[in-house]
Amino acid sequence: MLSMRNRLGVTAAAAVAAAAAFVSTGPAMAAGQQVAAPASAGVQGRVSAVPIDFVDMPASPLAAGPQAHDYTVTYRNSSSTDRIVAPQLLVESPNAGPFLKPSDIKVQQLTSTGHWRTVRLASQTGTLYTDLSHVKHRLHSGETLTQRYRLVVLTAGAAGTVAPRAAIFGAV
Repeated sequence: MLSMRNRLGVTAAAAVAAAAAFVSTGPAMAAGQQVAAPASAGVQGRVSAVPIDFVDMPASPLAAGPQAHDYTVTYRNSSSTDRIVAPQLLVESPNAGPFLKPSDIKVQQLTSTGHWRTVRLASQTGTLYTDLSHVKHRLHSGETLTQRYRLVVLTAGAAGTVAPRAAIFGAV
């Protein structure tokens, strides 16, 4: 059975995939420091548009205050086949509320050129998350994907949990 976070992720990914099919604009999400190359359109056509699994990394409390905090999503393809994967950062609201809004935090992604790029966040049922549609990568067997994020709390008193993870779209 899927955990609450994974059910949300599958639902959120489906919503993002549907929106991406109808909307041609959106954040240009550059690849971070990784070994893998971005997945080509031809490869994406052969794998699921919605993640088939998630690999959760250790979660931590949302740090209060205006200083930046770094988070890293690292996934190693230990299978014998190529896989399509995407890094994702979730920021979950406390169960008792109040729900976080995208304006409560600022998330940036480190690009391959070493610059920080602001990432737009989506929101569903109190969880903020980074888009998966523009950050899919084809990982060959044995390769590792590493994506760094920087998060700053903009609203005093904002509380929650930061949960980095990798979305798995399937084998190629």
